[in-house]
Amino acid sequence: MFKEILSTVEKYSTVIIHRHTNPDGDALGSQIGLKHLLTDNYPDKRVYIVGDDAKRYSFMDGSVMDEIPDTAYQGALAFILDCGASGLISDERYKLAEKTIRLDHHIFGEKIADIEVVNTAYESCCGLITEMALACGWKLSSASAKALFTGMVTDSGRFRYDSTTSDTFRLASALMKEKFDVNGIYAQLYADDFRFIKLRAQFTLKIQFTPYRVAYIYTTKEELPTYGVDTFTISRGMVGVMADIRGVDIWVNFTETDENTVLVEIRSKEVAVQPIAVKYGGGGHAKACGATLTGGKAQAMQLLEDLNVFYKEIKS
Repeated sequence: MFKEILSTVEKYSTVIIHRHTNPDGDALGSQIGLKHLLTDNYPDKRVYIVGDDAKRYSFMDGSVMDEIPDTAYQGALAFILDCGASGLISDERYKLAEKTIRLDHHIFGEKIADIEVVNTAYESCCGLITEMALACGWKLSSASAKALFTGMVTDSGRFRYDSTTSDTFRLASALMKEKFDVNGIYAQLYADDFRFIKLRAQFTLKIQFTPYRVAYIYTTKEELPTYGVDTFTISRGMVGVMADIRGVDIWVNFTETDENTVLVEIRSKEVAVQPIAVKYGGGGHAKACGATLTGGKAQAMQLLEDLNVFYKEIKS
């Protein structure tokens, strides 16, 4: 699976690594981890990471992006990590590269790169990259292992999600042979400022339910600035407040950004809800996916009704 990637990497002196916008721990972990793997194993190569700011994951070592000119892409190899749709890739200049490679664990939606390894069996893109490192015989360092382990932890929900397999623990074990502070990772990932704890409490009070117990939160564009945080924190960050409600198997967070645009994050405990996201132009994992709606609140409520009917049919 990785032989073509290995031979391609060895041909290029410049490698530029991309991932999806608004990065989570897996996107950054895979990006930072791959950079360390390449610089540790090919010290003569120039390796860069590019994209938008790390935001809440800026605590990760090496999360500051490189600033490079367009000319850096001439004759270069570009990696695209943890991204299932071309429209979500941070920094479109990957198109300027001579060769492109995608590594991803989302459900396949479209061909993006010249060489593609897309495998949903992995709980994270970091897990996939760890497998590649072992298969290619690349040495791990504490820096690469720490970044990759962080991504595995975040995308597996601390090894709780059903995407976690025996292979997840095998790969995590390989990473933990290198020395890094595991407790320090958890402390940074799951400690919060008191204002964010209060924010989650506010959103907990906003939860509503459909007749078939699909939980949802709807935030209007007028409400958005009153919370004092960025849109990503509201959209992606607050969907989890509905995750552990007994009797709720599907939940969705709607966030208006303007009169017509609504960001949607859909989650499920048991059933695959990704087809609903795809119907509305989105995608992602089977049980964790999203979409960007351009039809305003009316379209958002139609998506919600689709989820309600979908779950009603499953339960009937």
